[in-house]
Amino acid sequence: MARNNGPLIPDEDIATRSGSHASSPPDDSAADSRFLDLDADEQTPFLRGQKRVPVRRGPLPKKAASRIKIAAIVLAIAAAIGGVSAVVYNYGTGSWRFRLESSDQIEIQGIEKVSKRQVMEVVGSDIGRNVFFIPLEERKKQLEAIPWVESANVSRLLPNRLQISIQERTPMAFVQVGARIALIDSHGVVMELPARAMKSYSFPVLVGMGESEPLSTRAARMKIYSQLVRDLDADGAQNSKDLSEVDLSDPEDVKVTVSDPQGEVLVHLGSSGFAERFKIYKAHVQEWRQQFQRLDSVDLRYDRQVIVNPDSERDQTAAKPRKGN
Repeated sequence: MARNNGPLIPDEDIATRSGSHASSPPDDSAADSRFLDLDADEQTPFLRGQKRVPVRRGPLPKKAASRIKIAAIVLAIAAAIGGVSAVVYNYGTGSWRFRLESSDQIEIQGIEKVSKRQVMEVVGSDIGRNVFFIPLEERKKQLEAIPWVESANVSRLLPNRLQISIQERTPMAFVQVGARIALIDSHGVVMELPARAMKSYSFPVLVGMGESEPLSTRAARMKIYSQLVRDLDADGAQNSKDLSEVDLSDPEDVKVTVSDPQGEVLVHLGSSGFAERFKIYKAHVQEWRQQFQRLDSVDLRYDRQVIVNPDSERDQTAAKPRKGN
């Protein structure tokens, strides 16, 4: 019989231990929990990434979206205005209310020397036309081509009227151009004589103007004439009223014909110093009349020397003015 050297374990304890192991099967939930924990630990980085809250962003930056919105509003307003303008334009250009029906609807201001007939020759073709189709700038240029018109303004008066304002030229002298006598202004523009013009104006007659010479040449001559009048009328002298004719053919020698009860005298005044030279003439004219049987002309172009009757071939005499003159 075998000998049992180890400690004796009661059957009860053995049964209890074996029973406890037998009655306690492996805990599946605990195992699952353990495996889940392991899985959780392995998937932690991925789960944290999924839990991040995404930031929702629009397809355009905020400033760009704002600008696009403003641009859309502007375009909408522009489209609305364009639509209204188109309607108004179609109405204005198509309605009978804006048609110039007769000359009674054309108002003309400022004409005195210019006749109404001359104005109507320019704008008469616009009768029956819509006022919006009348070329105002073209009509202005056509009116200013009339010699007596210095400037013109043409404007629309809605719904169906036309207003024309005329600024007429100011004549400065009569002018002999070829065989005819006309009026001329400070710019050298020659104007036809209106009715009774000879009685309306008291001007000298300018000679030496060529009929075919350009306007620029006449303007240069008129500049000399203007200076002559200013010099003779300085200090209220009004000596220009004594002139009946002014010869501007030679810019270096302006010749004036002086009206005198005892006979007209042609006076050479040169190109400058008109006032001083004319004073010499006024101071000595009676003396020269007594000294010479006939006084036709006087040349005052030379300093301190006077030539009497230089334009007469048979009578040319030099005389000296008084000292100090």
